Amino acid sequence: MRNQRSAAAGPKAKALGLGIGGIILFFLIWEATPRLGLVSDRYLPPASEVLGRLGQYLTEAAFWKDVADTMTSWALGLVIATVAAIVVGLIIGSSRFLRRATHTTIEFLRPIPSVALIPLAVLIFGTSIESTLLLVVYASFWQVLLQLLYGIADVDAVANDTAKSYGLGPLARVRYVIWPTALPYLMTGLRLAAAVALILAITAELIIGTPGLGKQIALTQSGGAISSMYALVLATGMIGVLINLGARIIEKRVLSWHPSVRGEVVL
Repeated sequence: MRNQRSAAAGPKAKALGLGIGGIILFFLIWEATPRLGLVSDRYLPPASEVLGRLGQYLTEAAFWKDVADTMTSWALGLVIATVAAIVVGLIIGSSRFLRRATHTTIEFLRPIPSVALIPLAVLIFGTSIESTLLLVVYASFWQVLLQLLYGIADVDAVANDTAKSYGLGPLARVRYVIWPTALPYLMTGLRLAAAVALILAITAELIIGTPGLGKQIALTQSGGAISSMYALVLATGMIGVLINLGARIIEKRVLSWHPSVRGEVVL
């Protein structure tokens, strides 16, 4: 076991080192670009200036309130979308007739960009958090629903028929046959939906003006505080990275029994 952990730690440490090196190189190029006059510092301040402003933001209560507003919209929207997608997905996926009847409707509604709903959201809810939730839920819902439907379609028909022959009811078949097969697909959908939900939350705040980091980015841009604007953009990027890392950790823990991730989880 100890040898396995050591063997797994080597590639992980190398990947981490390469990742950190890439980030450092990115900031060095960023720092050099305005200082060498390749781009005016009016439009692209040096990275050191932006990072310094980001450090100041981290000490301000108003910044953390904006973060809390954004994360509230993100979390609520993601939870609503996930619950709705699971319920709808299990209902549709359990019936061949419903899968065929709803296929065209799903394919029609899914490609509609969530930002196209901004006028509708503002018309109904104004600049309240409900406008942001409408966009977040709509975008995240399809990510989870489609993955769940793919998972249900991948259920072994023989296993399902065997469960029926042994007298398992619909709920029991969902628990013991459908759920274990669909869960990896569901976790993939959740990971994708978590990223999409953050993008839509920031977009809604940026365009509609609901409270959060997106609104502050728009305010700093219109006020000419370019360093502050870039600092807030970096903050949203850092939040996105943390969300992705958290989603991957949860996915690996939940699917520790699955062959696709079993070797990656350290017990």
